Amino acid sequence: MLKFRDWAADIEGPKTARMEQRTKPHVKAQIQQAAALLGVDETTFVTSVALERARETIEDHERTILSAKDRAVVFAALDNPAEPTDELLEAMALRRKRVAHGG
Repeated sequence: MLKFRDWAADIEGPKTARMEQRTKPHVKAQIQQAAALLGVDETTFVTSVALERARETIEDHERTILSAKDRAVVFAALDNPAEPTDELLEAMALRRKRVAHGG
């Protein structure tokens, strides 16, 4: 039997949320076949695979990967920040005024 990790099994709490989706018969058949090959039911298979992919998607969107050139540009900007523009100074002054007066 192939290895399978039920990612949702490690999460504490009752199973009270419900999800439903419609799919094509051949897609359902493939999901059923994959679940059977792994020795789990369809719900466990779909939930676990979807949760794993959801976590990967979230992680990919929360991480920024820079090339070596881009990384050098970012670090140079952090080490030697540009002087604030007049527009930025005005915006900062307006923010201080609004925060100090509550609006």
